[in-house]
Amino acid sequence: MDQTDTPPAPPLNETAALLRHRPYMLFWAAKFTSVLAVQIQAVAIAWQVYALARLTSGVREAAFIVGMIGLAQFVALLALTLNAGETADRHDRRRIMMISLSVEVLCAGGLLLLARAGHPQLWPIIAIALVFGAARAFFSPASGAMGPMLVPRELLPKAVAWNSLAWQSASIFGPALGGILCAVSAQTAYAGALILFSVSILLLALIRANTQPTLQPGSRAELIKEGLVYVWTNKIVLGAISLDLFAVLLGGATALLPVYAKDILHVGAEGFGILRTAPAIGASAVAILLAFVSIRRRAGLFMFASVALFGLATIVFGLSKLLWLSVAALAVLGAADMVSVYIRQTLVQIVTPDVMRGRVSAVSGLFIGASNELGEFESGVAARLLGPIGAAVFGGVGAIIVTGLWASWFPALRKADRLA
Repeated sequence: MDQTDTPPAPPLNETAALLRHRPYMLFWAAKFTSVLAVQIQAVAIAWQVYALARLTSGVREAAFIVGMIGLAQFVALLALTLNAGETADRHDRRRIMMISLSVEVLCAGGLLLLARAGHPQLWPIIAIALVFGAARAFFSPASGAMGPMLVPRELLPKAVAWNSLAWQSASIFGPALGGILCAVSAQTAYAGALILFSVSILLLALIRANTQPTLQPGSRAELIKEGLVYVWTNKIVLGAISLDLFAVLLGGATALLPVYAKDILHVGAEGFGILRTAPAIGASAVAILLAFVSIRRRAGLFMFASVALFGLATIVFGLSKLLWLSVAALAVLGAADMVSVYIRQTLVQIVTPDVMRGRVSAVSGLFIGASNELGEFESGVAARLLGPIGAAVFGGVGAIIVTGLWASWFPALRKADRLA
């Protein structure tokens, strides 16, 4: 039988094969601990900044200031991401990740010292967020490009599902743990993040595999241009990553959660942790399912339907005045986003050759960073103009409109069938 006629292995066999790859599992654990640390730190920063801002500002002004944290991180990402992608295609990707995490350890230490000082000014926190964003700018493309190096190509879709599981499971425990630690003190939360970043560095140090990409000829500028041309001309890649950019940019409600917890739902720091955890609960449930049962057909239609559901759930959350309904809407939002993320990332990884993965991951990371960090700023501006409820509803409606437009503009993405 020709190799192309060989039927795919059953999902459980693929999972068992993936779990036998020790370098990949160490990478997976390092990714889990680093994301857990990022989530704890993000909760602590958002809660601390909003509490400090509320000492002198109203609800709308304080929400805008929280959005400035996202803007600071995005500015660093925007300035460095293309160079970071080219770096990931030239240098050892594991080493890049370790250096980036070392900078993140220093950032967590700086936030810890500021928190111990009592009620610090806001500008040092924003400055540290800027440095942290710079570190993430290099970490993301190296991480995105390194994972596929550690598994055979036939296990790549399964590895993408497990990567998402690491991110989403950490996103469940991270906000909840961050909320609990913040209830003790901001110092405790920052100390926990510092420890987890350090553990992630140790796990990466234990990996014994070749993580040095094949060196490509040409100058840095030529390689960056080559990566941008590839993304622009490959309509599946361009459509997938730009859909994430605009849908989450408009529909992201995460930046508004401190406002909802404190001044709309009145549930305090513990409730804030629950709200932050809710999207990841839904996403993780879907990620566990996808880790064992793959999407076999009509991937494009599943992706667009999930983005539309993401927008609808955002609207429900925006209008809700009940904690249980808000948590349910956020869980549905997270589940829908997980389906979309899984399909988009699998399609991008499959169609991208390894020599281009660093640069494509960098552009994808820039788009994702724009949708997250810049989306937080957009939510802060919208909350300033429309109020927090109006901002959430506006974002959900925008995500639904984007879904329709992208389904029309990128027919190849809409017609994508098998993730193989």
